Parts: sequence; structure tokens; C-alpha cells
Amino acid sequence: MNYNEFNEIINSGKLIHICGINGVSMRALAKKLRDMGANIQGSDRDPSPYLDEFNRLGIRFTQGHDVDNTKGASLVIRTAAVLDNNPDIVGARKRGTPVIERAEAWGMLMSRYGCSVCVAGTHGKTSTTSMIATFTQSAGCDPTVMVGGNLSNIGGSLRIGGSDLFVAEACEYKNSFLSFTPTIAIILNIDRDHLDFFSDTDDIIASFTKFAYLVPEQEGVVIACLDDANTVKAVKDINRRVITFGLSKEADFYLDDLTNHEGYYSFDIYHKGELFTHLDMNVPGIHNARNSLAAAATAWLLGVPADDFKAGIEQYHGVGRRFEYRGSYNGARIYDDYAHHPSEIEATLKAAADMKPKRTICVFQPHTYSRTVSLLNEFADALSHCDVCVLTEIFAARETNFSGITSQKLSSMIKDSICVPSLDAAADFLIANAQPGDLIFTMGAGDINKVYDLMKTKLRHE
Repeated sequence: MNYNEFNEIINSGKLIHICGINGVSMRALAKKLRDMGANIQGSDRDPSPYLDEFNRLGIRFTQGHDVDNTKGASLVIRTAAVLDNNPDIVGARKRGTPVIERAEAWGMLMSRYGCSVCVAGTHGKTSTTSMIATFTQSAGCDPTVMVGGNLSNIGGSLRIGGSDLFVAEACEYKNSFLSFTPTIAIILNIDRDHLDFFSDTDDIIASFTKFAYLVPEQEGVVIACLDDANTVKAVKDINRRVITFGLSKEADFYLDDLTNHEGYYSFDIYHKGELFTHLDMNVPGIHNARNSLAAAATAWLLGVPADDFKAGIEQYHGVGRRFEYRGSYNGARIYDDYAHHPSEIEATLKAAADMKPKRTICVFQPHTYSRTVSLLNEFADALSHCDVCVLTEIFAARETNFSGITSQKLSSMIKDSICVPSLDAAADFLIANAQPGDLIFTMGAGDINKVYDLMKTKLRHE
């Protein structure tokens, strides 16, 4: 499907079916298309917690997938995780209805904007996109934003602005971001992940190189992390303008005079040796300090004054499921974090250690069998950074367990770790073991975030 055909369907009010509409990005896409006047319906496997919102917007929701769901639709948009054997897709193909992926739709929408900032990287996409969204909004840039998390500053995962600026999170899984149309492409890091799709690290690096080449040759810019060897390799020989950031003074944007306030950092940002601004971060971890450098480079390119950038970044207090404070119990503070890759786990637990807790307890839900088995040793090493490790069963997501990998296997590689059979059992463990001064994390990309609510329910009924 080309751009003109896509626009014709939107403008004529023909029906568009969104397969997997409960997902963060899919829900945002449905809302964006509806705002443009499109006729939208959607389906998902599970009941929708957003039903009231869908009803208010005039979006019809169907629970479950069926060949008849797409009857009458002129276009079907699916997530990368929805396979060809999904009944919605089978029905659409049988009727000759065009089927495109979410990233293709976002790419065609993005091409309407004069400036598109696309944030890519194995880790930190959501946080960095949220930082950029926060400062561009507070600086009066009036951006349209698509982010893969719940950002309170914009009231969710989508902000529809009135300017020519689009800020978007760009995911590499199944090469989705290669459908985007960035004018500014940010590469935060490149790590081994999604090995159910990519063959090896070089294959992942090659994908990011293609992403960098998407920016226009003359006016496009790539913002790349100089600290990350794989990122440097990806952009080394490209004929595009590259701006670097990192902790080293060899980068175009770097930090100095770093001060650690129990996990929260203050520092000066320099651009090619000249002071750009000073920041006092309100989110923990050196990884977020590094992310702010990518945001600073973006601000400089957009012409946002340093003082406005500083004011915006210091308004940023995080995004849902990224070191998100949920509450306390028995003197222990409880956080929820989306980390599901060893590098992310290690970064979060090191940031936690800087906060000087009595103990760090991590309840981790491994996400997908392929990731768990391919990074097994790395997971064991990363989870060794907590004092108490509790593992739940692996969250299958889109996969079948052909390898036979189990959480018990991972647990056997981590000293003094335990496995629990359910989220309910994880909640029981925390109620029984939380102590004053502990930092507790529920961690993973599945439904591990339900544990805190289970704790509250249990405690109400005691």
C-alpha cells in the first residue's frame, strides 16, 4: 500500500481494522487515525481495559480474533507480533483486504511532518523519547508524540500536536523502524536481543545502519552514542551527518562534574567544549544521565534554547514501568520496571544500589523463551546484582517453548535465588519477607506489574 492509497482510506471514512488494539502503540495509532477522521474498529485476544475510552472515541472493540472480524474493512493494520495464521488476518487475506504492519502505518503518518525525531536503540527508547517529548512540549514546540509507555506529561502514550514536529519511539524488532521516515535518527545503543528474528549481532548492527540511512542525505542527522561500540560500528562509514554523545569528552555532547545524590545525578552538559547547561536529574541512574545527552543534542538541532531544555528535562519524572514507584509496605519501597534484557536489568539494579538500600529484592519474570535461552548466562550475571532474586515462570508472549528452557534452570545459576509458581505466590513472598529499608522491584515486560496490586488486595483482606 502506498501513501496515496493510505490517505484515501483515511479521508473517505472507509473502515480500518486494528488487530491487537490493546497494545500501547496500536492504541495510540487507533487514536491518531480517529483524530484524523478515520473510521476505526479493533480486536484483541483479551478484554480491553480501555473500553470506556474506545467507546468515547467511537472505536468499536471486539474481544477475540475471528475471520469475520475484518469483514467490511478496507484496511487491516497489525502488530509485528500478530502472525499470518491469526484469524483476523486469515479472513482479511481471504477477502483480498490489504494488510500492513503498525510500523508501515506510523511511517506513512510520520511522512506528513517536516521534522521527525525517531529514537532507536535496544535499551532506553521509551525513556529518551519521553524526555524529548517533555522538553519539546514545555518549550512550546507543540509536538505530536508516540511513545511506548504511559507518560503522564502527555496523558498517555500519544500526544497530538499542532506543529510540524513528530517525536516517535522506533523499535528494531522485525526491522519495524525501517518503515519510519526520520529526519533525526537517534541510536542509543545496540545489544544482542530479538534473536528469534535477528541471526546474530552483526545482523542487528546492519539493521541499525539501514535505519541511519533513512535520514535525508542533505538535511538529515544521526545522533549516535559514542560509548557503545556496536553503535559506532553501525554509523562508522555512513554518508550522513552524525552527532555523537557520551560520557567521553571525545563526543560532541558529553557531561562533566558528575555528582551522585544516592542514585540521582547532577552534571554539566558540554557541546564541543562549551557549556550547554546544567542538569539535576529527577530520574535515577547513570543510564538516564546518558540518555539526557541524546535529548540535549536533539534540543540543539531543533533550536530549543538551553534554558528551555533544562526546564523541560527537570520536569521529567519518568514514564510508566521504568523505575516507577508503586508504593511501600512494611518500610520497604516497591518499584516496577520494564527491564527484560540483561543490560537493562543490570542498569536498573546498579541504580538501585546507588540509593543505598538495606537490601535489593528483585522479582523477575523472564520474557520469551528465545530471549531467556539465548542470553541465559547474561541473565544470571545481571540478576546477581540484587540481594534476593525471585523468579516467576517465563512469560511466553508470542512463543512456544521448543527449547525446554525454564526459570528453574536460570535459578540454578543464581546464588540463593528461588522460583515461585505464580504472580500470586510472588505477592505472598513479598508480604512475608519485605523489611524496612528494602528496595523491591517487580521486573519484566510481561504482566509482572500485577504483583503490587495483588499485594494490596491480599493486605486489604487480612
